[in-house]
Amino acid sequence: MFIDQVVIQIKSGDGGNGRVHFRREKYVPKGGPDGGDGGKGGDVFIESSFRYQNMNHFRYLQRFNAEDGAAGQGKQMTGADGKDMIINVPPGTLVFDDETGELLFDFDSRIIKYEVASGGRGGLGNVHFKSSTNQAPRQSIPGKPGIEHRIRLELKLLADVGLIGLPNAGKSSLLAKVSAAKPKVAAYPFTTLNPQLGNVPINENRSFTVADIPGLIEGAHKGSGLGFRFLKHIERTKFLVHLIDVSNLNHMDAEKSYDVIRTELEEFGHGLSAKPEVIALNKIDLIEDAQTLKEILNTFEKQEKRCFLISAKTGEGVKELAEYLCSWLLKETRELYGDISGVAG
Repeated sequence: MFIDQVVIQIKSGDGGNGRVHFRREKYVPKGGPDGGDGGKGGDVFIESSFRYQNMNHFRYLQRFNAEDGAAGQGKQMTGADGKDMIINVPPGTLVFDDETGELLFDFDSRIIKYEVASGGRGGLGNVHFKSSTNQAPRQSIPGKPGIEHRIRLELKLLADVGLIGLPNAGKSSLLAKVSAAKPKVAAYPFTTLNPQLGNVPINENRSFTVADIPGLIEGAHKGSGLGFRFLKHIERTKFLVHLIDVSNLNHMDAEKSYDVIRTELEEFGHGLSAKPEVIALNKIDLIEDAQTLKEILNTFEKQEKRCFLISAKTGEGVKELAEYLCSWLLKETRELYGDISGVAG
């Protein structure tokens, strides 16, 4: 099961109560006040972590409470602060107020820690209320209550490259070939039911992440097939690789396959159709007629589309595709941030 949206209840810790207490000391009224302050309640943080690629860990746990602060003690001893609660989410998570729909925070970079609820302040002990006219105060202040909040967590995968295409185009095979990911690979449509992430190493200093998006079909933006649910997971990708299975297609069929997916991206919106892309003509190992492949290639090159001839099964052309993607990502990174040690993605 792939969970990419959950609603959770969170509560920061209550502040500890201030203490009414008196020393036992001769000639001091009731021993003199020495009640300590209460400790601060624990805060609730949400922190992104690469340990997680989905929200399956929320399946059986939807309530998170930070620890309350301890009450003050005698001898003006302040109560212990409550322990913070840290909730881990995958990079790419959006945090919403579930009641108002307001976006509270967007984990759109790699590792961030965000305070979603501050713990209550500790109360004051009776030592604070001593005065010339009140030598033995029996007054204290209770701690402030923590904040209780219902929030919605929504995941949009954070990857450099998104693999798109019709069902059975070979996206899972390509991901398995270029990374250590182990997606399910089979010769039937909708083999992949959930998005998959993989890291593609180029050398010891350069790599990038790839997201395999479950197969789209015509009408996906309206909810047909699996596409509507998962189209959002390519919103954050920098680059798209459009896979087309050319093993049983002529140039007209290949162009139609391409147009189906492009239409879905345009209808879904959110800037998906404007993302840079290349076309990967896959399963070339199954084509016996070289002329047919040449016609398909010419069809896209006339439209000034950058194409790669690959076989995700045998590996032919895959290295060249991966190196092109890494070079493109590295160039974009340098344009945005300058030279950062040659790491793309």
